[in-house]
Amino acid sequence: MTRIIAPIAALVAAVFLGGVWWISQPSDESAFAQCSATTIAGDGNQIGGPFELVNAEGQTVADGDVITEPSLIYFGYTFCPDVCPLDTSRNAEAVDLLAERGMSVTPIFITIDPERDTPELVGDFAFNLHEKMIGLTGSPEQIDAASKAYRTYYKAHDKSDEFYLVDHSTFTYLVFPEIGFVEFFRRDTSAEVMADRVACFIENA
Repeated sequence: MTRIIAPIAALVAAVFLGGVWWISQPSDESAFAQCSATTIAGDGNQIGGPFELVNAEGQTVADGDVITEPSLIYFGYTFCPDVCPLDTSRNAEAVDLLAERGMSVTPIFITIDPERDTPELVGDFAFNLHEKMIGLTGSPEQIDAASKAYRTYYKAHDKSDEFYLVDHSTFTYLVFPEIGFVEFFRRDTSAEVMADRVACFIENA
């Protein structure tokens, strides 16, 4: 399907709307202080949590079914014209860099556009980016619950246009199966820097 190019305003909104309100300056209070370049205002333990979504095979899965090792979680949508493909490609590159160091990390893509993103679409999108990437969709209620758990923001434009855009926050979250959320990465973080920081967390977990 032909995709349109988003106006620059939409890109700005994707970066700054919702989500940025909980970022503060770095702190030494974290158990991973030597690894983290960012901290969360308030209780960082409030980010993340249980969810139920639908995988590429149409099966309902829980967070424990997909977060079985250190994982990089990104919320986006397959019709996204440029931001999501760039961010998820960066995540995939970081996963490969970590694999070269003998560290296994799973990239996870969760759609915030469940009306268009079927299990097949998110599965193809994820696999085309990386063979390990897990694509997840679900009902609007399931997506909303997962988004709220990770404090992400999204808002669809006028859906009467089949090519409608969705404004959304663009953070990637590092999550461990036994620990939960430990760090987030902004979209201007390079794959090399992301790999270095993820490696630090893995080594100190």
